[in-house]
Amino acid sequence: MTSEDPRVPLDPVGSAGPTGPTEPTEPTGRDGETVESPTESPPSRPARPRRRSTLREYFEALLIAVIFATFARTYVVQAFKIPTGSMEENLLIGDHILVNKFLYGDTLGALDAAVLPHREVRRGDVVVFRYPEDPSRDFIKRCVGLPGDKVELMGDLLYVNEQLVDDASYAHHVPEVRYRERFGPMTVGDDEYFCLGDNRDNSRDSRAWGGVPASFVKGRAFLIYWSYDGGRQSLEWPGYWGKLRQLAEVARGFFTNTRWSRSFKIVR
Repeated sequence: MTSEDPRVPLDPVGSAGPTGPTEPTEPTGRDGETVESPTESPPSRPARPRRRSTLREYFEALLIAVIFATFARTYVVQAFKIPTGSMEENLLIGDHILVNKFLYGDTLGALDAAVLPHREVRRGDVVVFRYPEDPSRDFIKRCVGLPGDKVELMGDLLYVNEQLVDDASYAHHVPEVRYRERFGPMTVGDDEYFCLGDNRDNSRDSRAWGGVPASFVKGRAFLIYWSYDGGRQSLEWPGYWGKLRQLAEVARGFFTNTRWSRSFKIVR
C-alpha cells in the first residue's frame, strides 16, 4: 500500500489546496490594508496656447500705433505744411516741416529735464503758434522780440532795444518796394513774443496784430522733410472730392515737382 505524497504542486495562477485552486490575493500593507499596485499612465501632452485671431492681432497693432502717433503728435513732434510765401526765401510754399513740440514744454521733473532738451523761446527761433485773431489756425513766423523788448522797424532795418539786428541771412525784401512804413517803437508785453515773417514786404505778422501769447506757441520748426512745388493753394477746406483731386495731382507730379535739394534741410 502506498501513501499519497503530502506535497501538492502549486498552480501557476494561485495555490492548490485540498479544496482546489484559490484566487490570487492582493498585496497587503504592514497593517493588513490592501495596497493597490501602481499603474503607469501615459504622459500627458502640454496644452497648446490658444492662438489669437489674425484680425485681433491687426486690431491691437493698429490701436498701439494710433496711441503712439497721438502721443507723439501732441507732445513730441508734429508735421506742418507751408501754405503761403510769408517766410520766403527761407521757407517756400509747399515745404513740409517738422516742429519740435517738447522743446518749449513744461518739464515733468529732474529726469525729464536731464534727458530731453527744454528751453525758452529765443530771438531768431522759427516758431509755430496759434493765430491770435483766429486760434483755430496755425501760423509760422520768426521770433524777433522777447517779453519786455522794444522793437522798431525803420525801412528795411530792424532794431531791438535800440540795437540794429543783423538779419541779412534770413530777411527778404522785395526790391520793387521803395517806401516802407516805419513801425514802433513797441514794447513787447509780458508773456508775449514779437514775431515777423522773413518776407518782410509780404507778411501779416505782429506789426498787424501785436504780440503772440506765450501759451499760443506750439513749437519750433527744425526740419524740412519734403518740399513739393504745387503752387499756391487756397487755405479753405476744398471738400473731400477736392482733397482727393489734390492728392491725385501730387501723386501724378511727385517726381517732377518735388524739390529734392530741399529734402531734410535744417530750418534756420
